[in-house]
Amino acid sequence: MASAIQHLYTILLSVVLFSLSAAEPIPADWPEQFHSVLFMNRSGSLQKLDLWYDWPNGRNFNIIQDQLNPVVDYDLEWNNGTSFIYTLHPSDRHCEVVHVSVGILRPNWLDGATYLGQEQVDNFLCNVWEKVDFIVYYEDVLTRRPVKWIFYTGYTAHVMTFEVGAVLEDPNWQAPVYCFNGTEKKRSVRGHSFGSLMRGKVDAAAYAL
Repeated sequence: MASAIQHLYTILLSVVLFSLSAAEPIPADWPEQFHSVLFMNRSGSLQKLDLWYDWPNGRNFNIIQDQLNPVVDYDLEWNNGTSFIYTLHPSDRHCEVVHVSVGILRPNWLDGATYLGQEQVDNFLCNVWEKVDFIVYYEDVLTRRPVKWIFYTGYTAHVMTFEVGAVLEDPNWQAPVYCFNGTEKKRSVRGHSFGSLMRGKVDAAAYAL
């Protein structure tokens, strides 16, 4: 009798272990604070992007430089839906204030993404997900760090560094004074910048969860 019970227990344990091993992986939540350097490619046009994500303080910063272009674009996003898109270069100094209906991406914005399997990407074995037919996201199987993502437009991010816990000092989050002098442009519909894509259809779906 004891041997029969032990045999049954072994069978049940095997079934449980098989079920766990067969379960589809889920993407890791983003750390609440991190800094990442990304190389962006849009149909051959290259950019270097510094991404500072700071969920506890409700802010996200995209610092974007086009290849061989001295003018750096700053896309400063706040969780109240306000963004300041500006430059600091003396020859091209301007600011645009943008309002959207949602805040910055939540750390679990990939919840509900569809698993597509595994793929070798940028010399890393990655798990791959698609979120609302809008973004394909590649995550290193071993470290669970993001490796790459592709927007529906073809705009592609290659993750070069990923520093968990890195925080940009508070003074760097202050938009310049000319964003508040009444001459700045204002709009409520965003274009196809990195920030606009990350806070477009993706975050609308994330906030609906």
